[in-house]
Amino acid sequence: MTDEDILVCAVQLGENFCLYFADDDGKLKAHHLLTSFSILPELTYLRLLTQKCFMYLKRTSFQTGLECDAFCKEKILHRVLRNVNSQLLVVRPDLNMAAFEDVTDQEIKSGNGMHFNIHYYKTTTPSAGMPVAFSVQVEDKTYYMCCEKECGKMIVRFREGEVPKEIPGESNVIFFKKTFTSCSSRAFKFECSLEQGMFLAFEEEGCLRKLILKKLSKEDEVDETMKISF
Repeated sequence: MTDEDILVCAVQLGENFCLYFADDDGKLKAHHLLTSFSILPELTYLRLLTQKCFMYLKRTSFQTGLECDAFCKEKILHRVLRNVNSQLLVVRPDLNMAAFEDVTDQEIKSGNGMHFNIHYYKTTTPSAGMPVAFSVQVEDKTYYMCCEKECGKMIVRFREGEVPKEIPGESNVIFFKKTFTSCSSRAFKFECSLEQGMFLAFEEEGCLRKLILKKLSKEDEVDETMKISF
């Protein structure tokens, strides 16, 4: 081995085939940027560059290699989010709810809970889609959108706080922005980065159209409840 070759032990296999490594102080992280690798029976042999970078390794399929995911905020857009019925997404933290609603021009001007910051991130794995995060101002507080598992079900939550500028690995605030269909370049769907095939959508509950996470039954399925435009 050369002085740039380092042996590290694979110590944990996480969700979605995320493979974590321990550094010399026992923390689950890897220093430096991965450029090549090969897997041995008990040890993983890595060739590492000298530039430091926290990362995690993800096997995307049994046929592909390991990838490095890292996100760094690039820009922020200010938008309202509309569903297929042109209703606006409104966040109501006091009710622990977000729903698409019919909103008047006067209510839009006030903008409480409906003007979103869309945070765009650079990524080391662009093939998954454009990584974004959402935050919104409600009165004098900022809330960010995230995916959480509750009673075995993935749900959308809005938590008080700011989205991070840099994200070293997987995060429940990241969604992958994708074109809704090839014929709808101005409309999008947003996939939860923690669970493939799970998208933002709405579900009718009485007179409400509540924001939810919904699983696509097949990759080429077109579900109008997932259609979101700016």
